[in-house]
Amino acid sequence: MKPSAPILVNDLFRPLREGLLALLSGLSAEEWEKPTVCAGWSVKDVALHLLGGDIGILSRRRDGFTPGGKAIANWEELVALINSLNDVWVKATRRMSPRLLCDLLEFTGPQVEEYFASLDPFATGAPVDWAGPEPAPVWLDLAREYTERWHHQQQIRDAVSKPGLKESRFFAPVLDTFVRALPHTFRGVAAAEQTLVKLSIAGDAGGDWCLLRERGAWNLYAECEARATAQVTMDQDDAWRLFTKGMSAEQVRGRVKIQGDVTLAEKMLDMVSVIA
Repeated sequence: MKPSAPILVNDLFRPLREGLLALLSGLSAEEWEKPTVCAGWSVKDVALHLLGGDIGILSRRRDGFTPGGKAIANWEELVALINSLNDVWVKATRRMSPRLLCDLLEFTGPQVEEYFASLDPFATGAPVDWAGPEPAPVWLDLAREYTERWHHQQQIRDAVSKPGLKESRFFAPVLDTFVRALPHTFRGVAAAEQTLVKLSIAGDAGGDWCLLRERGAWNLYAECEARATAQVTMDQDDAWRLFTKGMSAEQVRGRVKIQGDVTLAEKMLDMVSVIA
């Protein structure tokens, strides 16, 4: 069994941002208003959300600015807060022109990248909530930030029928990050010791990941030679959409291959690697 390795993505933020700006600068007025898979949000709204993310990182994390508010008591309150903040931000910034939006993304992006580069990726940071409540290594938080930017850009690209950044260099870290939610997804699933559950994602950016039940917990491995009790095989394009709520488990169920214990296998389809 080979433990999953850290995911280091600092060198990918800049080309990802440059790809986004090149995409947005070429959109027509009609394309800016096209609907996306994010319910109620246009292409422009998703881009505004990305700008809000940059501003939040710089204000809250780099500058240590906290606007106040009551403490979050549970997962439901966290999701409700994030949904509310996102909604308020997008509605308030819709008056912004596409040109100004691109200018601001070009202004905030390099500052975010500089801040990320200043961090020790192997230090212990805050939890990555969809991966569990425990403090996480900084590299996982940075990888999460990368997936946030990648999947929202891809939603824009889907909406305007533009090719996505699907090269393995950009896409593989996204999938590798998303599957770090598997142990948390299975946290309430009881099984015998040494039960092995395998997820195979087909495609150039995909791979195999295994969950092993040991000492009463589920642990993630990048490689496994033992025979799996349950296995799911899915396409890489279905995988990222499923894990970001762009497709439901019901929509993807007929598109995946399930082997072995159906109950354990289908639990993998419940995995979500975003908060809201």
